[in-house]
Amino acid sequence: MSTNQDPSSLARQESEEALAQEQKTARTQKILMWVIIAASAIIILILIYIFAIRQPGIQAADNAIGQADMSNNLGQDSVALVQYKQVADNYGYDAGNRAALNAAIILYQQAQNDSTGRAAKLEEAISYLKKYDAKESVIGASSRSLMGDCYVNLGNLQEGRKCFAEAAALSDNNPAYTPFFMMKEATVDRALGDHAAEAALYQAILDRFPAYGAEQGLDIEKYLKRAQASAEAK
Repeated sequence: MSTNQDPSSLARQESEEALAQEQKTARTQKILMWVIIAASAIIILILIYIFAIRQPGIQAADNAIGQADMSNNLGQDSVALVQYKQVADNYGYDAGNRAALNAAIILYQQAQNDSTGRAAKLEEAISYLKKYDAKESVIGASSRSLMGDCYVNLGNLQEGRKCFAEAAALSDNNPAYTPFFMMKEATVDRALGDHAAEAALYQAILDRFPAYGAEQGLDIEKYLKRAQASAEAK
């Protein structure tokens, strides 16, 4: 800064700089205030959702599926089915998810005893199984296996095989369930004439779960040799 600058000009410059700094500070404080207000509004909306919507919704879903469970435990399958379907169709949350699976199980069971409406019940069971979030390694895998059973019963072997493969993958190498699902997949492979895939599955069971056959009273090696012979004969 020049030493020859007029004192009044210097004072005016310093005053302008101070005013600019005050304005900058005021703008910053205003922005900060709006950020705080926005954050507070978001928190309020979250609290409203949790306490006014989500928790009452969960409680209502739990109450509804409790009624369905009671009907099911009393052997009132048809009543329970209606109730499970209502919960699955009208609620989310864990209750709605479980209701979809339970509805599918009852529909599949009813299909086995109803030759006239069998296909329709199997199709409906599949629709509810598709609603079910199958992540858990035992129940989730079993739900995929059940979907495979539905498809096989409908004559859709390709989709059935796909579901059994998904079930085996979901079951996370469970020594009781994974080879069981692999056996089902191999059975479908045989029906499809894919004996190489069938043999590969039996070999995988022997390699990964060597005790399974003895535990279940199954001669896996016999099935393997049969599949290999069929593959060679093609």
